Parts: sequence; structure tokens; C-alpha cells
Amino acid sequence: MSVRSSTRAKLLLSAFFSFSMISSVSAAPGKNAEADPDRTGNGNGSRHNVGRPMPKPAPSASASASAHSVSTTPRGIRPPAAAELPPPQEAIIVTGTHAGNRRVYDSVSPISVISSQSLKQTGQVNLIDAIVRLDPSITAQQVGKGGASLASTLRMRGLSPNEVLVLVDGKRRHTTATISTSSGPEKGSSGVDINMIPTNAVDHIEVLRDGAAAMYGSDAIAGVINIVLKKRATGFSASAQTGANAYNGDGWQTQINLGYGLTFGNTGYFRIDGQYTHADHMVPPTYDVGAKTYHFPPSSNHITSTPEETRGNIALSFGADLTEGIQGYGNILYTHRHNEAYENYRYPNALPGLYPYGYSPVETNDENDYSATLGLKGHNLFGWTWDLSTTYGADNSRIGTINTANVDLYQHTGSTPTSMMDTKYNLAQWTNNFDVKKDFNIAHTVPVTVAAGAEHRLETYQLWAGDVASYERGGAQGYGGLMPSNAGKWSRDIWAAYLDGDFHFTKKWEVDFAGRFEHYTDGSGNTETGKVSTRYNFSRRIAIRGTFSNGFEAPSLLQEHFSSTNTSVTSASALLSPNSPGGRYLGGQALKPERSTSAEGGIVIEPIDRLHVSADVYQINIRDRIYVGGSTYGQTAAQAITLSGAELPTTVSPQQVSALYFANVGSTRTQGLDIRSDYSYVSRRFGTFTPSLSLSLTRTRLQHINTDANGTPYLNEQTSAFLTTTSPRSKIILQLHWTYHNWDATIRQTRYGETSDMLTYQDQTPAGATCKGQPLAYSNVCWSKFTNTPAWLTDLEVGYRPLPDLHIAFGANNIFNVRPRKVPLDVNYRGASPYDLNASGISFTGGYYYGRIDLTL
Repeated sequence: MSVRSSTRAKLLLSAFFSFSMISSVSAAPGKNAEADPDRTGNGNGSRHNVGRPMPKPAPSASASASAHSVSTTPRGIRPPAAAELPPPQEAIIVTGTHAGNRRVYDSVSPISVISSQSLKQTGQVNLIDAIVRLDPSITAQQVGKGGASLASTLRMRGLSPNEVLVLVDGKRRHTTATISTSSGPEKGSSGVDINMIPTNAVDHIEVLRDGAAAMYGSDAIAGVINIVLKKRATGFSASAQTGANAYNGDGWQTQINLGYGLTFGNTGYFRIDGQYTHADHMVPPTYDVGAKTYHFPPSSNHITSTPEETRGNIALSFGADLTEGIQGYGNILYTHRHNEAYENYRYPNALPGLYPYGYSPVETNDENDYSATLGLKGHNLFGWTWDLSTTYGADNSRIGTINTANVDLYQHTGSTPTSMMDTKYNLAQWTNNFDVKKDFNIAHTVPVTVAAGAEHRLETYQLWAGDVASYERGGAQGYGGLMPSNAGKWSRDIWAAYLDGDFHFTKKWEVDFAGRFEHYTDGSGNTETGKVSTRYNFSRRIAIRGTFSNGFEAPSLLQEHFSSTNTSVTSASALLSPNSPGGRYLGGQALKPERSTSAEGGIVIEPIDRLHVSADVYQINIRDRIYVGGSTYGQTAAQAITLSGAELPTTVSPQQVSALYFANVGSTRTQGLDIRSDYSYVSRRFGTFTPSLSLSLTRTRLQHINTDANGTPYLNEQTSAFLTTTSPRSKIILQLHWTYHNWDATIRQTRYGETSDMLTYQDQTPAGATCKGQPLAYSNVCWSKFTNTPAWLTDLEVGYRPLPDLHIAFGANNIFNVRPRKVPLDVNYRGASPYDLNASGISFTGGYYYGRIDLTL
């Protein structure tokens, strides 16, 4: 169903949802009415209450985020009557504050909490996709073109994945070892792939939408995502889900989850969660214009498709009192993943002696990702609470190509391998933290929380060369292997210290000061960051808050040292290290850290009980942004590739050779607005309704473009658009969750705003067409502007509990099969790339239907 044909149905659903919101608010009970039974407050787990008394101190637990034990409700078919409902149990947060027992609605910075139940109700088998369904400030790049789809990262507020810090139980998570090398806004990024964390091991997720580099260090420019693992949940749990892209009949996904937890002694706990996931290729209908020459089916080119993936995850979480006042805690996470992605189809004339009917190279990835945290904490160090921890994490990938060939090698020797190891990556991070904290009063009148800490982090990155046949004489088709000149091992140490003071000058006014110093041993130098946040509660129903901070994002080891060359039969592209001979030939210079300044202000209100609304405006200025720059084409690019040690196939046309490198390309300004609201209404007759609305508006503009050593601007019209207009200008999520006796349902509508991109003219451009004296096809000075219009996506899940321990659910994501607009043929390479995959918006996969069974014992 197209966007236009489904508009009427979606408008009716929107009207129904709006009516539900209005009727729920108008029917809101008074102050002393029955309490909200949902611990997290709504379907997406967010709370925004204002100015209520602080809860009693929570008992200390065995991990850094231990205040978050799993939400448990009595199992049974019938929900409690209004008189039986427990008092509200608002979520305690640990992200963005060092103060204890801080709730979401007390925060000086915008933060929301996503519960494990909300993640499950999205019907997504990947953690990233589930978060995107629930938080409008977060988007994920579309997958579906070659090796770029082998790893998944997320973006916040339209910024790079490298500018989002991810924590697990409050400890920094290592990034992926795979760097994005395909064109688009994420090129050069290597953020955290949180799909390596099993969804069923997650208790909840805290999303801090604020610059927090002064608290956490590098990368926390756009915000922080803290994934809190389950700890004290006891008993056995299992679930199984399967589904497919119903409109295509492919893309089957299957997931099995198993979990078991137990407690021992007064404080001991142990939990294990395992997850198995398999996803088939999803290949949308395409029309390869060259296939008709060989009388092949027009859909024979599968370059636009999702990868086939098999993934196994396991998570262990444990802790206990060791002696009086000292607790031990830890977690271990491990994932193995194998995935395969199609490359462009090669016609029979490419290598008729070996592949008389043509062939499609397939890029493969065998990946092992693991981490372990061990820690001790206590409260008896001269009256200070303390936490000493060590975390080691690593990601190792073996990249290969199957069903491939080295064309030049075959032509010169008569033989070529058809399966090759192209390279291996390994990134490891060892982080050690010591933190102390103390609460006291100044002059017996001003409550203060003082926190301080030190951190050491060792980062290492290693690249291995591929098989000889994968890189010599032009290398493997699909993904050229890394050469010995690309290989190497690099490392650096990071030393850091911070100090934080949270002052309650009056019962209504709070101010938080934070400062941090970091030293990098690899040339990134020293950084000093600071943050001032304040909040004033006018009453229990209205408060204002604001933050001013600066931050930084150090260049990653991958950005400093990675280089590679990709070839097809007639074209080649290279990503060069800025410090390599080829990079310096093109004007590359040593990378500097990004520097940012952020300002944010907002209001939090509770006009009636259980209706919570927050609105925050923000501005983020980033100078010396790290991105790919120095895009060069033609003979100059070919010369740079040669200087880096690569040898291009003789069939490659110099006109279709490009090279670029990482650089501090310029300065940007990002401005936006975040609105969150939720409500909970309990009816004896009709059940519990929890509607919510979330809105994110964002806009990024270039303030300045830097130049290379040769005086050439780093960015052109196309790469400028990648940084500024390929993220949705707006994203709206409307959701209604309903429970009644043994039934429950969730309906969600998501609107993705407009995106625009500057696309390269391809092989279908009319012959002889020129622009500025150059051929229009593959022009590096003229591009075609393409706009993805706004679109609504509708999700629905209906569940039923036939037994107290058994729950069955059926659902559909994107019920009406909405897909992006198709691009014009002159920017559609061979006709097999019908969608703009650079824009971060809705996926081309269309409607997905699924069923799930949950068992809890």
C-alpha cells in the first residue's frame, strides 16, 4: 500500500488516538483517586512529574545502577481493582546525576526511561530498532546496501553515532570495530552496536538528552544512553517470536529468549539471559535495467536488501555482600554474530570463463563481541560511599567475501579464489574507575552532594591484511581486502578526573556544577569540560530547568588509522587515512578533537495528577567536526590510491575513481525542541489507558567549512547535505497502551519528517548530458536534489493471557506497508538502487507481521 493510498486510514487512526488522549485527560480523577499501577508510568516508560517529596533511601545494591530492580507485578489474569492498586513507584534514575534516589521528574536535565516491557511490545528483535520505535530523538541509519549493513549504530538529535555515549550499568561501553565506509551521514563513524546486548537481559534504558561530557568524558555531546541490566528478577522466563515482511513474503525473523535468576543470602543475586536471533534477507522489488540484455529476471540484482544474520547473545549479572559494608558486583556479556550482505550483481560478460551466468559477491562478517565488569563498592571510606570497578570490552570482526573473484588475477593467471578473507578488525577498551560520593549540609541549611572520581582507559585497535588475492591486482570484487600497508596496531591511554557538586540552595532551587579533565597520549592532547545545570520548582506542578555545558569528541583510533579500497569491474573508491601518503597527497592533516558548547532550557509541568508534560529547547554548536573530506575524483584520486600502495584493476575507468579521507571539516549548529507527555487513567469498567505523545524537532546548519592543506574546502554540496538535511526535521510518536483483564493492546503512530539529499547522477543519465563542462553522469560538481516527504507509520500489537504464566501476542509494524519515495532513474544505479539509503528515516522493508509467546515461571 502506498503512502497516498493509506492516508485516509491513518488519519482515522490518528483521530481515534487523539480522541483517546482528550477523553482520558477530561476524565482524569482527582488528587486522591486510585494510583497508577504501572511502575514506569506509561507504555514507553517515561515520567515527568514535578516537585513531589523525595522517596525514602533505597537499599544499596550490588551494581552501579542497582536501584533499578526489575519491575514486578503480581501475576494473574485479573488486574487489581482501583482500591487495591499500590501507590506510585516512580523510577529512580542514575544517569546524569550523582545524587541518590533521584527520580525522572526531579531531574535537572531532560531524561526518559524505557522499560523492558515497552521494548518487548515494539515487536522488534533488535534492541536498536526497539529504541527507535520509542524515542523520537533517536534515529538509525537504514540498512540494505553492501557491507554498510553489517553493523548497526544509532544517532541522537541528528548527530553522529560517535557523538552519543552508551553506558551499561553506568560503565562506558566499547564501540564496534567496524567503521562505516559507505556514503551518507554515518560515514566514518564507529559507534556502539547495542544489538550486541540481548534485549531480554535489559531491565530498562535511561536516555539523557543533554551534553554530559563533564560527567562522562568524550562522546557525550548529543546525549547518553544507559542500558541497565536485570539483576534481582528471579525464576525462569522464556519467549519466542517469529514474523516476516508480509507484503514481500521474505525477511523472516525468528528469536528465542531464555532467562533465569535467583537470589541467595540477604543481598546476593545471579542472573543469566540468552538470546538467539536469525533473520533472512529481505529483498524489495527492483528492476536492474541491464538484466534484460541477458534475458535475466529484472530483480536479479539484490544490492538493495537487508543482510542475512544469525546472532547468539548471552548476559550474566551477579553481586553480593562480601563483608560488612562492602559489596561485589559484575556482569559478563558475549555475542557471536554471522551475517551476509549482497553486493552488486556482475553480468556474464564480467568473467564469462568462471561465471557464465554472472554472479553476486556476498560480503560476510564473523564477529565476536564481549565485555566483563567487576567491581567493589561500599559506604565506609571516611564517611564517603565509594565504587571501584574495571571493565574490559572488545569487538573482533573477520570480514570476507564469497562468490567473488579477482578479475585481473584470473585474466593473467587463469585462476582466482572465489572465497577470500578480506581483513580482520579488533578494537579493545579497558576502563578502570574509582568514584566517591558524600552527602552533607553547608551551615546545616544547604544540602550538598559532592562526587569525585578518576578514570584510566586503554584503547587498542588492530587491522590485519587480507588474503593476497583479496588485494593484489585490484583485489576481490565486492570488497577489496586490506593490504599490508593498511595493517597495523595502535593504542592510546586516556587519563581523566572529575568533580561534581549538587547544591540545594533552597527547597525549590537546585544547582549542579561539574568539571572534568582528560589527557590523551596519542596527540589529541588535553581537554577541560564543564557543566552548570539548574532547576527551580515553582510548585509541585510546575518547574523550569536549564543547562550550559561544553564537551568534546576525540578522534577515534579508527578515524585516525583506517584505510581501504573498494573496486568493481569499472569503478573504485578509497577511504584513506589522513596521515597516509595518499591522504597527505590530497591535503590531509592530523585530526583534532571536536569541541562543542550546548545550551538547553525547559519546563516541566503536571497540570493534573498523572498528566506529565515536559518541553525543552536546545542548541549544540560543534566546531572541527570529524567527517570525510577532501573528496577527489579522476586521475588525482587514482594517484592518491596508488601512493597508498593499492593497485587498481585495468578495467577501471579513471573517471569513476574517487578518494577521500577523514578531516575536521567544519562547524555546525544544531537546534531543536523536545516535547514529552504521558497520562495514566484507570477505569474499573474499561481498564487502564496510558496514552503518550513524544515530539522531536531538530535542524542542523553549517556555520563554517574548513579547508585542507591545499586550500580546498573539505565539504561540497553533497557532503554538506549529509551533515545537515539527511536526518528527519521532525519525528512524532503517538502511543496508546491499554490493559483490561487478560487483554492488552498497544497502538503506535510514528511520523517521520522531511529529509533531503544531493544524489550522484548514475549510469542511467542521458548520454551527452553535461554540467559545468563535465559529463553529468558521476559528476562531482552537480548533484540531483531529492526530497523524502513526511510519512506516517502505524504499529499495532494485541495480547492475551490465557493462563497467569502465559502471554500470547500478535502484532504488525508498519501495517500499511509505507515505504520511502523512489528516486528518479538517472540517480538510480543500474535501476537496482531505487531508494535513498543515505537519509535516516523510514526503511524500505515495509510491513512486518509477527507473533510472540511469553512464559514466566
